[in-house]
Amino acid sequence: MSLFKARDWWSTVLGEKEEFDQGCLCLADVDNSGNGQDKIIVGSFTGYLRIFNPHPVRTGDGTQAEDLLLEVHLRDPILQVEVGKFVSGTEMLHLAVLHSRKLCVYAVSGTLGNVEHGNQYQIKLMYEHNLQRTACNMTYGPFGGIKGRDLICIQSMDGMLMAFEQESYAFGRFLPGCLLPGPLAYSSRTDSFITVSSCRHVESYKYQVLAFATDADRRQEAEHQKLGSGKRLVVDWTLNIGEQALDICVVSFNQSASLVFVLGERNFFCLKDNGQIRFMKKLDCSPSCFLPYCSVSEGTTNILIGNHRSLLHIYQDVTLKWATQLPHVPVAVRVGNLHDLKGVIVTLSDDGRLQCSYLGTDPSLFQAPKVESRELNYDELDVEMKELQKIIRDVKSQGVWPMTEREEDLRISAVVSPNLDSVSQATNAEVGNDFVPSITVKLTLQNRVVLHKAKLSIYVQPPLALTCDQFTFDFIEPEVTNTAVVSVYLARSYTASELEGNAVVSYFRPTDRNPDGFASQSDDDQVNILGFRFLGGSRITLLASKTSQRYRIQSEHFEDLWLITKELILHLKEHFEKQGIKDFTCSFSGPVPLQEYFELIDHHFELRINGEKLEELLSERAVQFRAIQRRLLTRFKDKTPAPLQHLDTLLDGTYKQVIALADAVEKNQDDLFQSFARLKSATRLVIMLIGLWQKLSTDQMAILEAAFLPLQEDVQELGWEEMVDAAVAHLLKTCLSKSSKEQALNLSSQLNMPKDTSRLKKHITLLCERLAKGGRLCVSTDAAAPQPIVMPGGSTPIPESDLEERSLEDSADLFTNHKHLITETPTCDVPALQGVLE
Repeated sequence: MSLFKARDWWSTVLGEKEEFDQGCLCLADVDNSGNGQDKIIVGSFTGYLRIFNPHPVRTGDGTQAEDLLLEVHLRDPILQVEVGKFVSGTEMLHLAVLHSRKLCVYAVSGTLGNVEHGNQYQIKLMYEHNLQRTACNMTYGPFGGIKGRDLICIQSMDGMLMAFEQESYAFGRFLPGCLLPGPLAYSSRTDSFITVSSCRHVESYKYQVLAFATDADRRQEAEHQKLGSGKRLVVDWTLNIGEQALDICVVSFNQSASLVFVLGERNFFCLKDNGQIRFMKKLDCSPSCFLPYCSVSEGTTNILIGNHRSLLHIYQDVTLKWATQLPHVPVAVRVGNLHDLKGVIVTLSDDGRLQCSYLGTDPSLFQAPKVESRELNYDELDVEMKELQKIIRDVKSQGVWPMTEREEDLRISAVVSPNLDSVSQATNAEVGNDFVPSITVKLTLQNRVVLHKAKLSIYVQPPLALTCDQFTFDFIEPEVTNTAVVSVYLARSYTASELEGNAVVSYFRPTDRNPDGFASQSDDDQVNILGFRFLGGSRITLLASKTSQRYRIQSEHFEDLWLITKELILHLKEHFEKQGIKDFTCSFSGPVPLQEYFELIDHHFELRINGEKLEELLSERAVQFRAIQRRLLTRFKDKTPAPLQHLDTLLDGTYKQVIALADAVEKNQDDLFQSFARLKSATRLVIMLIGLWQKLSTDQMAILEAAFLPLQEDVQELGWEEMVDAAVAHLLKTCLSKSSKEQALNLSSQLNMPKDTSRLKKHITLLCERLAKGGRLCVSTDAAAPQPIVMPGGSTPIPESDLEERSLEDSADLFTNHKHLITETPTCDVPALQGVLE
């Protein structure tokens, strides 16, 4: 088990296919046992109320039958459970259960058992309140400074606060300008309710202001709901946090100080009780729940934050103190005392996974077993020792091991200057300050033997950067010292996580058999094989024939053949040019692998079609979402609001569809970009093979590249398929036409996205057939005056730059079917390239 995983003390799974949220978990001594041990109270949206008292025999044990004190089905969905002094005339703890249309307060009691089944627990309904509005959440506390009892405040879905003085209803007040309810908390020190409005403002309302404001049930004017009508219900303070809030919690150090914590979608905020920001922390990933509580250090607060990566982070103010892995994504987290174990962390997932865990590590209890003692036979040991010594002498005599300790071929040392540079060497720094300091690092290289092409590479972790990261040296003589000086500086405006760097030196060492220091000839049978592996993972093998001057290039993916084939031709040309051979030629003896090429075209076109459909569907859902919002806003602004008629459910479902469709569009765009890069690599391979096949000149190759590679970037409005189809059709109509009748054909003046790729594939096949029958590419024909190749609609194909070509070659993707290219040299000692697709 990992060191940084939460240590499972006790866990269980609640029910089957039940759902839970942040208000469904509570820890308290709900049965008033008086021993200081908390019980775990869990309510579900299916109406089940469960109370647990975990006491595992061993750490990590699952739930036992006696751990479940009570399980009862209340029928109505349970939105929130809380424990407090909710019954008049007594200060005993009672359980408050919030349903969507009802608030119930129960007394939980246990009866001592006389048999092995243990104690019996039951709940008794003390009182209940039927709600006129659909509830969202609730909070409780000694409202108005009352002592010895807790009052309850419920927030409805339309933004009304309903206060209950235990068994009686006190009053109801609408929050001004409320559109959607937010999290709700009560601060006993300031006697205020704190919430976050739909305008992303943290707002605080005094209890006394709420109590003496106009009653919401007798309100006559709709203007009272607006924020500007604050004559009767005035906000105490407000703060714009710029994002929606997931939860609010108030932590009181004493009667003179308290803090308000707000968990947002990307940050959590710590506010003073007057609304001023004490600090805020930006989170690395989306949070799911949090729990602040007083720290052992005076004046600081610990905050537990769970996120959607199943991690639980523990902060002391803004400092991350611990991070631990959970087996699920928590939607609620609490801390309590269970079975004489203090500080147990209790987490609950949305599908009912309840776990009690603790932080730290478990000691290793493994002990090595004792070795069985046996009598030693010294004669046998002597014989074995002599045999081993003989083996060692034989190996040393063969020269495999050096007789003395081998010295290093190259030594490298680094010295960091103790002072910053007097003149900063920082370049391209994206830091807000005008001055970015730098520091000098001096690296010294000393060789013991002759080394060739020593390359020094230096690496530092971002946001640090170097003025120069590569150096090249030639150690022609032994015992030579070379130095390299670089400066390090901060290139980005965030803190560096690591101040260490790495320096790596690669070199060739000449030997007796290899004076140049390159790879030596091997006695293995497979000396004619050379393998490559791209960074993306694709493997490519280059095989040279032993009997004839032929080469075979095979790959896991068709488009990956392009880069190695190109490099092979360039290396062959460079090799024979150095030898002074001028009649070197490369050739390819078809057929051109159009079937594999067409598969890539179809995949790219399919992604374009899919992207168009997704964008249309996203536009429809966005229109629907705005229409539902307008309907809801109209109803909420109405003086007598009509029933929602499930508009809120429809709004939530439409919102989820919009988010899912937006993610799908983004994913499809990324796939389309990768597919276009693979298609361009395959296109360059096909163009090269056609040129070798028909021995095309440089000008003819330029025409092919202009026709097949007209775009540097593929867009939804103007795609590769329609551009290439128009260009190839123009070639077939002009220089590759069979008759004057074809030259008289007019092409469309507009480029539209085709319905399929059948026409494009037919034109490409026809182009290859006419080239095979002797057709030649040129910018003019015999039957017509010279005319430039102009794309229909006024678009002229522009050949791509070498930089774009190299970047797309590096991004060629991988996998699936094996494709092979065979190259051969039909002439004596002069290799030529010939390819056959298997």
